[in-house]
Amino acid sequence: MPEPYSERVMDHFKNPRNVGEIENPDGVGKIGNPVCGDIMEMYIKVKDNVIVDAKFKTFGCGAAIATSSMITEMVKGKTIEDALKISNKAVAEALGGLPPVKMHCSVLGEDALKSAINDYLIKKTGKGLPGWKPRSEEGHHGKH
Repeated sequence: MPEPYSERVMDHFKNPRNVGEIENPDGVGKIGNPVCGDIMEMYIKVKDNVIVDAKFKTFGCGAAIATSSMITEMVKGKTIEDALKISNKAVAEALGGLPPVKMHCSVLGEDALKSAINDYLIKKTGKGLPGWKPRSEEGHHGKH
């Protein structure tokens, strides 16, 4: 029998926040997991080094949608530096926990955010995040 989701996960799944695209975004991140088929797109708008808006489009399970929704809520109003400190574990904790088999969804969410920030930095400075590459593409699926 599958592990139950927390009320917060179910709330963000049934009533996701910040769904959609941002017109003329400052950064876009698209991450996919070939094993489970989840795909996340994250869009950020940045003003004076602060993320003023974040939206997402996710094709995936309830945990993937809830994770995307929570991350967009967590990053709004944060500086780029503070947004980069948001870990998949912090997102899972903010959701009241995720079943171990669904922790990869929070890694995808963290990767989508970092990918959007990387895209923003490349556009702004010509350089992305030093040495960054998505963890979700390194075979971490289900091993968290």
